[in-house]
Amino acid sequence: MTQPAANATTVHRICPLCEACCGLELKVAEGRVISIRGHEEDVFSAGYICPKGVALKDLHEDPDRLRTPLVRRDGRLVEATWDEAFAEIERRLMPLIEQHGRDALGLVLGNPSVHKMGISVYLPRLIRAAGTRNYFSASTLDQMPKQLSSGLMFGHWLSVAVPDIERCDFLLMLGANPAVSNGSMWTVPDFRGKAKALRARGGQLVVVDPRRTETAELASRHLFIRPGGDVYLLLGMVHTLFDEGLVNLKHLAPHVAGLEAVAEATTGHAPERMAPRCGIEAATIRQLARDLARAERAAVYGRIGTCTQSFGTLASWLIDVLNVLTGHLDAPGGAMFPKAAAFQQNSVGRPGSGRGIVVGRHRSRVSGAPEVFGELPAGCMAEEIETPGEGRMRALLTVAANPVLSAPNGRRLAAALEQLDFMVCVDIYLNETTRHADVILPGLSPFEESHYDAAFPQLSHRNHARYSAPVFEAPPGRPAEWEILLRLTGILQGRGAQVDVPWLDDELLKAELARTAGAHADAVMAAVSRYKGPERLLEAALRAGPYGDQFGARPDGLTLAKVKAAPGGIDLGAMQPRIPEVLRTPSGKVELAPALVMADLPRVEAELAQPAPELVVIGRRQVRCNNSWLHNLPTLAKGPFRCTALVHPADAQRRGLQDGAPARITGVNGQSVDAIV
Repeated sequence: MTQPAANATTVHRICPLCEACCGLELKVAEGRVISIRGHEEDVFSAGYICPKGVALKDLHEDPDRLRTPLVRRDGRLVEATWDEAFAEIERRLMPLIEQHGRDALGLVLGNPSVHKMGISVYLPRLIRAAGTRNYFSASTLDQMPKQLSSGLMFGHWLSVAVPDIERCDFLLMLGANPAVSNGSMWTVPDFRGKAKALRARGGQLVVVDPRRTETAELASRHLFIRPGGDVYLLLGMVHTLFDEGLVNLKHLAPHVAGLEAVAEATTGHAPERMAPRCGIEAATIRQLARDLARAERAAVYGRIGTCTQSFGTLASWLIDVLNVLTGHLDAPGGAMFPKAAAFQQNSVGRPGSGRGIVVGRHRSRVSGAPEVFGELPAGCMAEEIETPGEGRMRALLTVAANPVLSAPNGRRLAAALEQLDFMVCVDIYLNETTRHADVILPGLSPFEESHYDAAFPQLSHRNHARYSAPVFEAPPGRPAEWEILLRLTGILQGRGAQVDVPWLDDELLKAELARTAGAHADAVMAAVSRYKGPERLLEAALRAGPYGDQFGARPDGLTLAKVKAAPGGIDLGAMQPRIPEVLRTPSGKVELAPALVMADLPRVEAELAQPAPELVVIGRRQVRCNNSWLHNLPTLAKGPFRCTALVHPADAQRRGLQDGAPARITGVNGQSVDAIV
């Protein structure tokens, strides 16, 4: 901060620390970042920034961040060369796979995987090379129910409808706190500002949450709900729409299948019956349904609170059922489908129909949990390592993941990791998970790599394309994560630790283009040859994408060069209606009553026959520590003690709890955690 302004240059970056993807303006002098602020000219975030963005400077300079591979020798992790680290992986991992099969290897991906372009676009190659069914990620910890319901209804796992908040008049939000999370499965920087603007133009924000969250403080109305009661509220609202003749599909009418099945399935879920289980009065449930139906531009949105519960998939499904029944799906101001400039599967191939999704292609060895989107539940990891027998997981490869901290029952998982024969971690920190590793391979600082958000434009409230060049050159001899993943891919393919990474990159891209571009594969390869690595894949995806130049056929279309030339990014406009083009279901319609979901409805009846739980514990987000991988960073870990329990005064009195006093919370499985009330 002390450098004279005349000595500083200005560079721009996209923040990679959360889903908001804010544009940053950096002042750089003498090889150091001297200030970070929001980039006012960014077409997407318009100058907004949160505390995590400022922390990027500390992340880059953090002496605790790993910069050299670590290999376990005589029980200790010691520094090693890159060649030594990869040789150790080949020496120890491949014999395990050869002896026990591909499923002896587990693959775990953490949420930073979608925040780094190199990891995002090269992970599919690593996953294919691994060939294991034991694949886990952070998705099963918070969002998979939404992806499952979206896939069943619309035909693709990432065809997720998000609120068009800037044109919305009535936004009903359940189990979400975007004022803290900056959006989740919904990329929406400066939610606070957008929520205030919605109310200023006469709109309503209605928040349904067991806790008076930061988002509830911004709302027109906050409705307290019994934790886990979302399915009862939503069923009551759907019943009301049919019961009171408020169903109006509008433009969706020709594109919806299963309307009658939903009507029949919800006949027994009157608000008067649902109210005791959700804790919201029947009259309020009915009025919410009426307000939603009568609003000109409205949307229902639910997030982590609606997913991390027993009825997560049903709740996620019912949210979009409400959007469909009121004609607010795929309509301006409603719940709409973004159209990303690159990497979005529902904007390539034949529009309007497809193969849909399939689940349960295999099951976990111990619990029999079904595969969903290729993944097994992260909660199954420990038992797959601990349980003897054929198919036991003996080796683990983690990429930017800290499941000991973020997955259920971390103490059990930590003990299980000690039973592995071999463990490799691609990570920039020594943390609760990587301390168990035999080899740790650290990537670069975000400032040393280029960046383009491959995932989040598919969930953005407005379409855009933005690119960040590296701020600093990578230190000599330090590979980027994409090069690390390619070298691991080469080892898993049996090509050895000394595989020629540029050659392998070329070979894999040629094979992919042969599948996707057919007779034009060589021409496409030549057209993108000016770039290498992630930039080459990005160039191909942009040019072939919905806004692209189609390799010269549409000269005014996007190329990577055009995106690079726009420091604040390129605004591609508000979301536009995409049905039926976006659909990838075999029927070519919105499947309102997927068989898998309908088969789960009787479970609601079974639950209604049981008494409601007396006390339920829920989680909450805190802006400084949304991501477990940043707990090593003092800037984002400092502040007041956060392991606190917020308890209703009546519950506290019954249990003799006092404000500020310690308490122990014990679950039905006997696991406990200590907290301050």
